[in-house]
Amino acid sequence: MTKSSVRIGCASGFWGDTNTAAFQLVKMAQIDYLVFDYLSEITMSIMAKAQAKDPALGYAPDFVTRVMGPLLQDIASKKIKVVSNAGGINPLGCGEALKKLIADAGLNLKVAVVVGDNLIDRQQEFRDAGLPEMFSGSAMPAKLASMNAYLGAVPIRDALAAGADIVITGRCVDSAVVVGPLLHEFGWSLDDYDKLAQASLAGHIIECGAQCNGGNFTDWDTVPGFDNMGFPIAEVLADSTFTISKPAGTGGLISPATISEQIVYEIGDPQAYLLPDVTADFSHTQLEQVAENVVRVSGARGTAPTDSYKVSATYPDGYRTIVSFMIGGMDAKRKGERVAEAILTKCERVLAMRGAPGFTAKDVEIIGTETTYGAHGRHADTREVVVKIAVTHPVKEALLFFASEIAQASTGMAPGLAGIFGGRPKPSDVIKLFSCLVKKTAVPAFIDIDGERRPVAIPAGSGGSLPTPLPAGEAAALKGDEVEVPLVKLAWGRSGDKGNSSNIGIIARKPEYLPWIRAAVNEQSVRAWMAHVLDGDNSVISRYELPGLNAVNFLMTNALGGGGIASLRIDPQGKALGQQLLEIPVKIPAALLK
Repeated sequence: MTKSSVRIGCASGFWGDTNTAAFQLVKMAQIDYLVFDYLSEITMSIMAKAQAKDPALGYAPDFVTRVMGPLLQDIASKKIKVVSNAGGINPLGCGEALKKLIADAGLNLKVAVVVGDNLIDRQQEFRDAGLPEMFSGSAMPAKLASMNAYLGAVPIRDALAAGADIVITGRCVDSAVVVGPLLHEFGWSLDDYDKLAQASLAGHIIECGAQCNGGNFTDWDTVPGFDNMGFPIAEVLADSTFTISKPAGTGGLISPATISEQIVYEIGDPQAYLLPDVTADFSHTQLEQVAENVVRVSGARGTAPTDSYKVSATYPDGYRTIVSFMIGGMDAKRKGERVAEAILTKCERVLAMRGAPGFTAKDVEIIGTETTYGAHGRHADTREVVVKIAVTHPVKEALLFFASEIAQASTGMAPGLAGIFGGRPKPSDVIKLFSCLVKKTAVPAFIDIDGERRPVAIPAGSGGSLPTPLPAGEAAALKGDEVEVPLVKLAWGRSGDKGNSSNIGIIARKPEYLPWIRAAVNEQSVRAWMAHVLDGDNSVISRYELPGLNAVNFLMTNALGGGGIASLRIDPQGKALGQQLLEIPVKIPAALLK
């Protein structure tokens, strides 16, 4: 019998999220499914490096030992099914570790593993085919560290249909851990695209854990209980509408504003959110507060998915070292700049004397002087700063030399240099991202269950065109008698990253504010305000409309200094860029503010 609703709790937004979330959802809430999202491009490269040292590794071991181990008895007794992409590079290894844990506990839980996403052994095949990078068009590097396709929800659905109690995947799109259970429970057709879009939206909202429950919220000071943040539960009906809530007695805040911020997080065109199972349109999403800390979500639409998977590959590109130290006293900023310049100049001079090239990249940030704000920084006169120096080089020994030359600054340069945070820095790999598209028909997926490997039939998708973006909405005409306020008085905002691109979603606090926001915050003003993070003319600013949320989304390409672990910046994922844009001035009639 089909359930009237399915309750899905998400206990992880990334590898390293709190291990207490699963305990909270299992012990304090009524859920049918417990899902985890662990993976990012950086995480995949870390797991690949771990497996290169030990073939048994390559997954998230703490998922098995620290999360599932203590909760297995409760999960079994409450008949909660678990879906997690904790398998990373080695989902079969993760599955075997779980099976042993289950056997040792004397339980009878069936584990299924989804395989097929890992394409690393086929990299030369795709390189020979001339597969280009999907954004830059560049050729595939000579050696990759990882190469994984973002699989969809169908393998998870089939694993559950085969009787799995726990489903472990490798790389899949974040929302698939939610969409798969809903496909299984409700029996939706794979071409019922509106339902798939709604399910994907549910997954998109809860996949970052507490971030939809008041975490990272613009109005952070209105959110209670940071020390006991609630994690999200999506209760989905058969018609695909759903509510977002959290366990009773936990901290956090669930409102249309907190949910809106998560919807605009890490998206580009909200009309064409490309997923393996559906092309989702979130632009007309409707939110309704139906109870305290309960929001109903509806209005997502869908069309056929494309015929390709996005494939994320990572590759090594030399080494980097980052060092941070404090300098105190008068003229702290100038002292920090002078010391950093002297260290870099000396190191490069010595490298040249030894016949070695200089650093391939250098970055100095004087933290405490609002260095990340560029020209908008206001605190150059502070008496206490942290000097952060980051460098890259193709040879590790050059960075070992750099690391050895930091401490001498404490006695041979400007006064006030205290300690080096974390001691002498060590070189680490620079990992860069190569994204490409591979036809779905070229990526077979399988379920490994009960020692048997079963193929999964996945629709080939469509090569059809994407929807035309909505035109810009009405912008107010200035009359000259307006007052000027920072954007944060009129809007909430959230920023995130996709590779080297960053998006900033802006949601009007009231619908009548939106025309005035549009008049002041557009592609040109965003380019000027955020110029300090952009790569000049190589950066493109695009604006998209979300009329259902009274929101606009700005996508900025080449805005993160390479992004992720390839970037030398203190904010390589653009987490604080939304906070910066919320200070841009907006003119609006004083009467509207009242």
